[in-house]
Amino acid sequence: MDVDAIIKEKYGVELPDPPKPGGIYSPVCPAGNLLFLSGQTSTRNGDLQYRGIVGKDYTIEQGQDAARICAFNLLAALKGYLDGDLSRVKRVVQLIGFVRSAEGFMAQPQVVNGASQVFLDVFGENGLPARIALGTNELPGGAPVEVMIIVEVE
Repeated sequence: MDVDAIIKEKYGVELPDPPKPGGIYSPVCPAGNLLFLSGQTSTRNGDLQYRGIVGKDYTIEQGQDAARICAFNLLAALKGYLDGDLSRVKRVVQLIGFVRSAEGFMAQPQVVNGASQVFLDVFGENGLPARIALGTNELPGGAPVEVMIIVEVE
C-alpha cells in the first residue's frame, strides 16, 4: 500500500511534513497497539487554509475540503511516527470530528465525511471507523474543522 500514491492520484496533493504541535502535547500517543492522534486542523505548511464558520462562511463542500486537509495532516503525523511505514496500520478505530458551526447548522456528519472518505480511500474497509461528528462554537485559530483519530497498529 503506497499511501502517498493513493493521495496523489485521488486528491492531487502530496502528504505534508508532520505538523508541529501548537501546544504542550504529543501529536501521537501510543497505548499498547493503539495510537491516539491529537486533533489536526486544516493547515498547510503552518498556514490555516480555512478560517471561519461552516454554514455561514463556508458551504458543506468547503467544510469537507477542510476536513480532508485535517485527514492529510493526521496521515502525515502517523507516517512520521511510524517511520514512514503506514502498512503497520491495521485499522482506523475511531474518528472524532469537530465542526465550527453556524447556529442551526446540523450537517456536521456530512462535513466530517470529507475526512472519513480519505481514510476509506487509503485503508479500504479498515479505514472505516466508529465516528463522532460534533458542532462547536469555536476551534483553535478560528479553524472550521478539527479531526482526531485512534488507530490500531501491528
